[in-house]
Amino acid sequence: MAPEEGCPLVAVPKAEREEILKAYADLRVADVRDGMDTMMLHPIGSMRPEIRPLWRTHACGIARTCRYLPFDGAIPPMTPEEYWKWVGRYYKEVCPYPWMDDVQPGDFCVIDQSGVNAGLMGSNNSLNGFRKGARGYVTSGGVRDTDELILQKIPFWSAMCSQSMVQGRLRFDAKDVPVSVGGVLVHPGDVVVADGDGVIVVPRSAALEVARHAAAEHKRDKAGRRKLYEQLGRELDETVKD
Repeated sequence: MAPEEGCPLVAVPKAEREEILKAYADLRVADVRDGMDTMMLHPIGSMRPEIRPLWRTHACGIARTCRYLPFDGAIPPMTPEEYWKWVGRYYKEVCPYPWMDDVQPGDFCVIDQSGVNAGLMGSNNSLNGFRKGARGYVTSGGVRDTDELILQKIPFWSAMCSQSMVQGRLRFDAKDVPVSVGGVLVHPGDVVVADGDGVIVVPRSAALEVARHAAAEHKRDKAGRRKLYEQLGRELDETVKD
């Protein structure tokens, strides 16, 4: 089956992107969850707990999606020299990264990896996407080179850490399509927020309204904890300052 092409209808206009990114810049996953609950969106959005960050950080962005499927072909017997030539062809013909060419500032890369334990992303290609403006990554499969990713401070959430490359394990299927990651259906253009509590996805159609309710809850939380800081004589930090 030929890979599906992206649909231009999912593109988020620049002005809308900027408004959304500004609205979510300081919101925690917990705030966003409360904002969605306020709008009676309880059943949707929160990825399963096994989708965890490599390191404690916060990121938010506009979903750029792609999907990979398990490789179902045969791996021919090869000499080491033949093997690395085959690997080069594999990345070009079987498991390319065409969505990486489309990454723009503010994107959050959402990768449906079919749960395969393989390092589709690692320290090199993740850093390249970060250079293009990606805010973060989340995958339903594995990621490798994790020590370097942490050192490089690339925001990354995954189902597992993996050792292997993709050859003989994954094949590209589609980009800019609805995907399923962590039990959540993610459409291109949805809003993704992630931190130490995990990952939550807000439908684009509700993004600004959810952000408004989430910001109100965040403000209430800051005020309440700031009073406790003051009563304890604790120096105020950025989590309680206006």
